[in-house]
Amino acid sequence: QVQLVESGGGLVQAGDSLRLSCAASGRTFNNYAMGWFRQAPGKEREFVATISGNGGTTAYKDSLKGRFTISRDNAKNTVYLQMNSLKPEDTAVYYCAARLRCIAITPDSFDSWGQGTQVTVSS
Repeated sequence: QVQLVESGGGLVQAGDSLRLSCAASGRTFNNYAMGWFRQAPGKEREFVATISGNGGTTAYKDSLKGRFTISRDNAKNTVYLQMNSLKPEDTAVYYCAARLRCIAITPDSFDSWGQGTQVTVSS
């Protein structure tokens, strides 16, 4: 397993942008597919985006396509989530997660999780 630490959350206004980062420990980062999930109060954790180990394959929650972009820098052991045109309904705790091999979109498919970073979007 890898250790994951998210950063970059905060309080922003609707329409603003944020970039979340997730730093991973270990020397085999490129063996791991990475994912971003989010959880709003009273709701289940939901899939946001995922990226393959070499960055060549990505997938997104349909409603977030065009606003959110996942990327990774394997030299820095870091995965990013660029969030543009933020809306109040994007308010949630955002988690990054890792799993060996191919991408996935369900939380149960991921083995390692970060502690989460809060994103709050005011109207």
